[in-house]
Amino acid sequence: MASNKVKLEQLNKKIIKCRKCPRLSEYIRMVAKEKVSRFRHEKYWGRPLPGFGDVSAQLLIIGLAPAAHGGNRTGRMFTGDSSGDWLAKALYENKFATKDTSNRLGDGFELKNSYVTAAIRCAPPKNKPARMEIENCMPYLSEELKILKNIRVIICLGRIAFETFCKLFSIKNKEFGHGRSFSFSGKTIICSYHPSRQNTQTGRLGWDEWTDIFQKANQFLKKSYN
Repeated sequence: MASNKVKLEQLNKKIIKCRKCPRLSEYIRMVAKEKVSRFRHEKYWGRPLPGFGDVSAQLLIIGLAPAAHGGNRTGRMFTGDSSGDWLAKALYENKFATKDTSNRLGDGFELKNSYVTAAIRCAPPKNKPARMEIENCMPYLSEELKILKNIRVIICLGRIAFETFCKLFSIKNKEFGHGRSFSFSGKTIICSYHPSRQNTQTGRLGWDEWTDIFQKANQFLKKSYN
């Protein structure tokens, strides 16, 4: 029987080759080709992105999708953009990462007892995936959760991540709200605003409110040991 690490590697290879959504496939290839001026000398990833982290993780973070010039450029979720900066720092401060910055593959940033994934594996135009595109990606998240058997706490970053998770497991009568949490199937689900510039630069999401989410995650994990 294949180990969980091997199963994840096999799943990630499948994700990288995925072409289920023509609009998204075309868009990420176009972005990788045309680039933006500040990254014009860099080679973009330009393919669907798998999750990454600790195979034995107890904490799972579900984001929306790779950023066009973040993960779609660097080849790693939440890497190379402002959202990634916020996530890396919060993870490091709460002992879920080896360093507080996530800039590029091979930069020494590694997750500890945590795993990062997303509802959508390709950067969508204007960060707005279509419903069918979300549904096409749901089986990948489902498979990750089957492989990551030690997950105890799940943080959903943004409404789409939250609603995708709820739809996947037929969870009803739960409302999204920053800091809200509930129990499901032996796990604790925590809702959070996404650390996008739209939220952080407008003051909708402040640093204290953001890092509180990960402090809560740590508290729930400590309770699960008792």
